[in-house]
Amino acid sequence: MKQLTAILSLVVGLIFLNSCSSVAHIEKDPSVDMGRYNSFTWLDTQEEGDKYLKDLTKQNLRAAVEAELNDINWKKDNRKPDVIIKHDLLVEKKVKQTSDPLYSQPYIRRYYNPYTRRFGSIYFPSEFMGYDSRQYDVKEGTLTITMIDAKTDKVIWQGWVTDELKNQNPTSKEIQAGVKSLFKKFDPKS
Repeated sequence: MKQLTAILSLVVGLIFLNSCSSVAHIEKDPSVDMGRYNSFTWLDTQEEGDKYLKDLTKQNLRAAVEAELNDINWKKDNRKPDVIIKHDLLVEKKVKQTSDPLYSQPYIRRYYNPYTRRFGSIYFPSEFMGYDSRQYDVKEGTLTITMIDAKTDKVIWQGWVTDELKNQNPTSKEIQAGVKSLFKKFDPKS
């Protein structure tokens, strides 16, 4: 019985931890053999959205991606890379809405019965009164990593993840969590 309780609590804990992580989405070209690539470099063009990306955020993002790629034995090569990597980070202001059920307070009403000359009480339970709806602003960040074949200039892999941010710029922990969830689905052998 104790083993069953321990296993059940472990499963519930894993489900809870899994639901807290952000969901990554990927698309890849099925005709490309990702196993033949082993070096990369960064695309360093100054785009409209990139000028708002702070240097520290950019460094944290690149360091997190490079760490994940080094784990699968990809090396950074600025002269003759196999893959060119581009990143985009979009921070938007969104409105979220929550609805919570609203109940009345239960109460007891006392009364006097003149025929029996006694006091009595009637219990009124709480009742459903509707929903309390609230709206609040959140910052939502979308991180997109795009891999481009250096020889053919063809997009071979793209992944993106969206999550709520605490500030206008994502922290290094938020960046690392997003990059880790993206590269969980990156399989160069397939």
